[in-house]
Amino acid sequence: MDPIVATPISEPSNITDFVVTNRNGVKGLSEMGLKTLPKQYIQPVEERITVSNILSQESIPIIDMSNWDEPKVSESICDAAEKWGFFQIINHGVPIEVLENVKDATHRFFNLPAEEKRKFSKENSPSNSVRFGTSFSPEAEKALEWKDYLSMFYVSEDEASALWPSLCKDQVLEYMRGSEPVIQRLLEALMKRINVKEIDATKESLLMGSKRINLNYYPICPNPELTVGIGRHSDVSTLTILLQDDIGGLYVRGNNDSWVHVPPISGSLVINVGDALQIMSNGRYKSIEHRVVANGSKNRISVPIFVNPRPDDMIGPFPEVLARGEKALYKQVLYSNYVRHFFKKAHDGKKTIEFAKI
Repeated sequence: MDPIVATPISEPSNITDFVVTNRNGVKGLSEMGLKTLPKQYIQPVEERITVSNILSQESIPIIDMSNWDEPKVSESICDAAEKWGFFQIINHGVPIEVLENVKDATHRFFNLPAEEKRKFSKENSPSNSVRFGTSFSPEAEKALEWKDYLSMFYVSEDEASALWPSLCKDQVLEYMRGSEPVIQRLLEALMKRINVKEIDATKESLLMGSKRINLNYYPICPNPELTVGIGRHSDVSTLTILLQDDIGGLYVRGNNDSWVHVPPISGSLVINVGDALQIMSNGRYKSIEHRVVANGSKNRISVPIFVNPRPDDMIGPFPEVLARGEKALYKQVLYSNYVRHFFKKAHDGKKTIEFAKI
């Protein structure tokens, strides 16, 4: 049989159709061996990272969780959440093999033929809880982002077992189960700092009532300096638990227009505060802008778990935070409305939080 030769794509509309409409993803585009970046992916100059605005001497905190119960560990977590909104944790208790297995499973999914991944696209997926897509919000973006993803909302073990892709669901579920004690401990520490002594059923719903996990894939990119893997944004979660591979490419907003790289550390997890926790803590904990650069020589993956309120929860500053007369900075908002506002537009830094400000 003669080898299959990819048909060259030159017309701008054909690029978008191939990647977005026909669900080949940017991986399909990358595998065509493009020498130059299609113009649909060229970001405005102000959205690109340059050497001049990288703070190479700065780094986010790295916290050793070996001794969970030591007060200094909780203090370090809360201090990092207040100052940086980002930190890495090591010796957290999630086994290395669990982390490696979910990374391998991510590669297996994205190495599937396009027609297999397409079964989980918006049009074909057996559930709204499972979605394969590309970029962030292609319909709203002036320039596309160089990323494909599989997004899975966790409803129950039974639904995940029935509807999530078979070649990765076991590893993803194992990773989520392994992360649960980490999430619990982090939130307990963060709550005590803001005078929430106990996480009752209502608080538990607000803090971690729902979860979503993404498998993100950033294929090799021609002219990576002209585009982004993910544009500037803050997460809408309570907390995000991120597993990254050894490639690197995540940057966190530093002072002014500077950016700080988050280097991969074997076995670590990256934790960041989301908008929901910034709102509930009345700004005590900071949800910080971050972004991902594209890579010209290696395929990169990441696996974030987004820990969220339930869609029908009203979120606002906790009464305990305001008990001493502190003025509320945010109004009560329906969480599903907040999320909908985030996803209906392109990534735009910290602008989503304005939706909740008084």
